[in-house]
Amino acid sequence: MATVPSLAATVRRRVSDALSAALPEATSADPLLRRSDRADFQANGMLALAKKLKGNPRELAAKVTETLPDNDEIKDIEVSGPGFLNITVADQAIVRNLAARWADERLGVPYAENPGTTVIDYSQPNVAKEMHVGHLRSTVIGDAVMRILEHQGETVIRRHHIGDWGTNFGMLIQYLIEHPHELDHESDTAGAKDAGEAAMARLNRLYKASRTVFDSDEEFKSRARDRVVQLQAGDEQTLALWHKIVDESKTYFQAVYEQLDVEVRDEDIVGESAYNDDLQRVVQELEESGVAVRSEGALCVFFDDVKGPDGSPTPLIVQKSNGGFGYAATDLAAIRDRVGKLKADTLLYVVDARQALHFRMVFETARRAGWLPEDTARQLPFGTVLGKDGKPFKTREGETVRLVDLLDEAVERAAVVVREKAESGNLGLSEDEIQERAAEVGIGAVKYADLSNSMTRDYVFDLDRMVSLTGDTSVYIQYAYARIRSIFRKAGDHKPLAHPELELAPAERVLALHLDEFGDTLASVAEEYEPHKLAGYLYELASLFGPFYEHCSVLDADTEEQTENRLFLCDLAARTLSQGLSLLGIRTPERL
Repeated sequence: MATVPSLAATVRRRVSDALSAALPEATSADPLLRRSDRADFQANGMLALAKKLKGNPRELAAKVTETLPDNDEIKDIEVSGPGFLNITVADQAIVRNLAARWADERLGVPYAENPGTTVIDYSQPNVAKEMHVGHLRSTVIGDAVMRILEHQGETVIRRHHIGDWGTNFGMLIQYLIEHPHELDHESDTAGAKDAGEAAMARLNRLYKASRTVFDSDEEFKSRARDRVVQLQAGDEQTLALWHKIVDESKTYFQAVYEQLDVEVRDEDIVGESAYNDDLQRVVQELEESGVAVRSEGALCVFFDDVKGPDGSPTPLIVQKSNGGFGYAATDLAAIRDRVGKLKADTLLYVVDARQALHFRMVFETARRAGWLPEDTARQLPFGTVLGKDGKPFKTREGETVRLVDLLDEAVERAAVVVREKAESGNLGLSEDEIQERAAEVGIGAVKYADLSNSMTRDYVFDLDRMVSLTGDTSVYIQYAYARIRSIFRKAGDHKPLAHPELELAPAERVLALHLDEFGDTLASVAEEYEPHKLAGYLYELASLFGPFYEHCSVLDADTEEQTENRLFLCDLAARTLSQGLSLLGIRTPERL
């Protein structure tokens, strides 16, 4: 693997060294380099430094240009305005840098300097309940962050903290004991498209039937509550039926994950039940240390800055007055496990922004107890998926949208787009190939619409816009990739090859400089856990390829060397688009 510093990094170092040479007291000063429409780069750091040292920024900038030694990267540097440095890099340096990226399977992107171990908690569905549109963001964001961190060399441990414990299971298991064949009905699953849909049909039947009896029969409700105690105590019959319900749910979950093109391994699914044996120890240590206190029979943790509307303290309840445990207890036990046993340096929780207070209190409690080092845990909060009316996305009947229905519709819409494009472009795709492309395009469109927005923002779910070939969509980026691949199918004997000696056309330079930013972009995305910045980079790359393709003939260039050089740029652009979309969990069809 060859690590290739970006030209921005190289130029920044050159200017910083010249700045230190011109003004020794400015050692380690940041030249504040950025891309500019006045030149390739602009350095603005002289203004702040001159103000700090009570000097003249134009004079300081002039000293930097005089001190800058001759080098192969910077073609021209001039002082502008009140003390800006406008910097133009050499074409030869650009092509040479990209050639080094092109020769490397990682495109010159380095691994993180000090990779550690991160546990990421995402996609937390509930057993015996259908996944809905609310699970989409946690799953898609968590999967992308996981991929990006692994690409940076981080050891990433995935955790799907599914809801598989508690009162509802007493109700479900008791009903199964009294109606032992409830999960064996085949009549409700005759029209199911796969094992996952059949499993959810059976679970839906069980849940609705048991809930009806639970709400109408007080004696059954009492038996169900007793069954929870037996579940927590490890009763053999109760546990066997619990496993049956969990296994049915996992079959359903896996079918949804496969459709969403997300890998979830069985060993990654560690639900609330996994921490049951540790809950008493959590309670004991919190109480003995004084971190938690008894209040009206419940074990609570209080915070000076957390109060209810009436001004009274709002505690984190670790154990209820009846001895039961809530989410706080299992979340605390999970932290102990992840830091103590898994040796995690970082804990990430991809969870709805509306749970921010809960996790703030859980993290603070774990820190007070000595289980969580400072700056180890972080919630990655995400906003709400909205309908076109600006309200939380619902069906026309006001029900929560099932995730499988949403994905099915996305693929159907994408099939229309793919079929029309295939027919107009005479691609000769079979119906099976159209459906395969439709899945790649439709699922990719749903993921990209989510990931292209800052995760903390709400966004509108609009399938018509998502599967459009124009605008900021994954389909637009996938089409740019497919168009590049089509160039190579027509290239014949022409091969990509870098020619640093050639002068670059304006559209070539802009495309090339953007390609050189890929590694810096990934480093920033990984550091701040911001997949939307990668999506934005890829959209801009696809947008810049358009003018290049229009103004810079590839196969009919003036010389063979120019054709080879432009094929080299095309190939690097295609590989960068493919690698970037892959890190977002989106596929790149060769033909579209």
